[in-house]
Amino acid sequence: MMNYKSMLLGLMATVAVFQSQPTQACTGITLTAKDSTRILARTIEWGGSDLNSCYVVVPRGYTVQSYVPGGQDGMKFTAKYGYVGLVVEQKEFVAEGLNEEGLSAGLFYFPNYGQYEAYKAEYKSSSIADLQLVSWVLGNCKTVDEVMESLKQVHVVAIDPRASTVHWRFADVSGRQVVLEIVDGELHFFENNLGVLTNSPGFEWQLTNLNNYVNLYPGSAQPQSLGNVALRSFGAGSGFLGIPGDVTPPSRFVRAAFYQATAPVQDNARQTVLQGFHILNNFDIPLGIEFAEGKVPVNIPSATQWTSATDMQHRMIYYRTMYNSAIRSIDLNKIDFQRVKYRTVPLDTIKEQPVMEVSIR
Repeated sequence: MMNYKSMLLGLMATVAVFQSQPTQACTGITLTAKDSTRILARTIEWGGSDLNSCYVVVPRGYTVQSYVPGGQDGMKFTAKYGYVGLVVEQKEFVAEGLNEEGLSAGLFYFPNYGQYEAYKAEYKSSSIADLQLVSWVLGNCKTVDEVMESLKQVHVVAIDPRASTVHWRFADVSGRQVVLEIVDGELHFFENNLGVLTNSPGFEWQLTNLNNYVNLYPGSAQPQSLGNVALRSFGAGSGFLGIPGDVTPPSRFVRAAFYQATAPVQDNARQTVLQGFHILNNFDIPLGIEFAEGKVPVNIPSATQWTSATDMQHRMIYYRTMYNSAIRSIDLNKIDFQRVKYRTVPLDTIKEQPVMEVSIR
């Protein structure tokens, strides 16, 4: 059996490689139904390998201990609230989740712009790894206010200094949503009234950058004359001519903001969830555009490994994957978090897109 030191070295190597590749991308949007239900939807991308993602069910009273540089003897924490999360690589690394109180939390890559405080061994009992922060928040907080206050009591650190930083999105049933970025070791919270999040640069820069696209509008441009020449749109949607179509984080932020803002408001939560998945179809990233020809490192269908949607009001989390585009749901109302056992379950047991034959008789 692999000893603990070897396991830890393997973990650190996984974290460093996993977060240092150029294929880091996440796109988050927020939609509101006519009945005021808010839906948070997002993608997660990684083109370097199959993330072997699972969903985890965490009961109340479940205790874990955080990784810190050199060991797994960081902060020990016990879940006050049960939650369901979608994990990547390690069962401890929850990238997106929802707890029984309706608090949503998720991490998004934030390379080259964030900087956590340096790890100090004397603070290890209050130090938590960045990739485990979502788990801690979901298990111990029920509102955004609680998240912001509780984070003042902990030290967020990297397991491996070579790894990329992340930033976070937190939202609760009141409709409040904040982004957390840690820069120069300091916590910076931003009210996310827009409801969009991608990656680097920082959130405030992304909002400012939207001003470069003040000319965009839904619909089609009206015909006009250029001297004696009549000009007309080639087709529908010319009001969005000039919207950036590449997959860089700034371009995805702009595209997500305008697609979200112009989406017709749906009647209810279920319709809004489905709308969220349709919008995020536009953000699926093919592997071939992220890597040079012949340099794709792994045979997987897409860099967009899964897409999720969260209904905080009704305590529902939905997902689909690169292997199966069918939307699956988990209803937290049907889980007894006092009695349920901790479990991890692969998002896909069969890694192949099902194809249904249409029988003609």
